[in-house]
Amino acid sequence: MDRIDLFRIFARVVETASFTRAADTLKMPRSTISTAIQELEARVGTRLLTRTTRSVSVTPDGAAFYDHCVRLVSDVEEAEALFRRDEIGPQGVLRVNLPGRIGRLIIAPALPTFLERYPAVDIELGMTDRAVNLVEDGIDCVLRVGPLQDSGLIGRKIGDLALINVASPAYLTQHGVPEYPAELRHHHVVRYASPSTGRVEDWQWVENGEVRTMAVSGRVTVNSAEASIACCLAGLGLIQIPAYDVRHHLSAGELVEIMPEWRAEPLPMTILYPHRKHLSRRLQAFIEWVTPILSQYFD
Repeated sequence: MDRIDLFRIFARVVETASFTRAADTLKMPRSTISTAIQELEARVGTRLLTRTTRSVSVTPDGAAFYDHCVRLVSDVEEAEALFRRDEIGPQGVLRVNLPGRIGRLIIAPALPTFLERYPAVDIELGMTDRAVNLVEDGIDCVLRVGPLQDSGLIGRKIGDLALINVASPAYLTQHGVPEYPAELRHHHVVRYASPSTGRVEDWQWVENGEVRTMAVSGRVTVNSAEASIACCLAGLGLIQIPAYDVRHHLSAGELVEIMPEWRAEPLPMTILYPHRKHLSRRLQAFIEWVTPILSQYFD
């Protein structure tokens, strides 16, 4: 097997911590992955991975070798593409993961334009509101909304999403229209619990340039934007939601914005991808394509 292919396979095994997951993401038989690692260890004269029946871990020598492999594979791919950029353009499979509603409402409807512009690129599109592991799952990039935790990934902020406060006309008729955050103590809120942590989020607003929060009460707690909007439409309480999520409901009169002067801080939208020396051309093309599409919904 070609030496660069061996490096590529080894890097993927390290990143996924699994021969099986590496085989799945590389579209190769597991036996090929195992044989490649044995051949590479024989070439370099040291054990790179420690295998058990349940797990695969990298040895100290393997960790040092991995860094060199990633750089070499990246340099080779860049060199190979150097003189055929204009001839071929981006190509290959791009694995993207998006929040569910952004994927369904914004990206999927626009995707035909990307595929038409880049006929040699195929998309594997995942949609979930739960956190995913880019490295282990072999994902090229993920779109995250909200503050980021230190993950060791590279982030490219592309804008801020406006958060607004809304309620149904039926709810407001029955309970009145709140004008200030303090009045929320006398109202029902459809509470949102993080699908990752289970923590119920406080109501938030910006006052005199400072972010303020308040615990709110309500009889219904949900863990998805879809459920939050459905409960709000049913008159079960107030919600805070990205404006793009309810644009149609607002224009149809099914929901009404309340307390527009007391909005929450906008949510940053960031594209994250694994730390690599060079971005693949297909990922560069996707980021350049998706940024103006999402910018229509920025604050």
